[in-house]
Amino acid sequence: MKIKLLKFKSVKSTNDTALRLIKIKYSKPTIVTSLKQTRSRGTMGKKWISKKGNLFFTIFFELNQKKINFKHFAILNAYLIKRIISKEFKSEIKIKWPNDLLFSKKKICGILQETITYGKKKFLIVGMGINTNFDPNIKSFSSTCLKYIINRNINNNKLLYIIKKKYEKFLTKTQKYSYLELIKYTNKV
Repeated sequence: MKIKLLKFKSVKSTNDTALRLIKIKYSKPTIVTSLKQTRSRGTMGKKWISKKGNLFFTIFFELNQKKINFKHFAILNAYLIKRIISKEFKSEIKIKWPNDLLFSKKKICGILQETITYGKKKFLIVGMGINTNFDPNIKSFSSTCLKYIINRNINNNKLLYIIKKKYEKFLTKTQKYSYLELIKYTNKV
């Protein structure tokens, strides 16, 4: 399943941009990415610090709940991104349920998953912020970035391309596979 890629220089949040696109009847599976977010957000209204130079994107697609539901996707998305980062950067990434990825107990990625029903269609919106080149200085929790882990700058475009390709395969499999089969698949990506 092909995913369209839309790049922006600055948005309030990539999830908000995805919501706006859906409301103007844009329904193709899409990744929205931006160099800068001015009002990014995390789960339960928490603020997400979007340091310029990190990777911010949202994937949205029509949700078909015949095989997999919203809660299943929360688990599958965490496993899939964990596996991609671990494989690409040879790092031991852990999941802090339900929506954070950690390296050595420090946050490296946040995932915000939302749904919207527009017309007769239901969409899943999955926003992700990956600390690739900078770690935000936040008092409430420790964070790190991939650059510090592997001692080199991260090419955000290359990483986004890898994620896009993996998600295209993954979304194709969601049409055929059960939730348990997809868990096994995400652990092998």
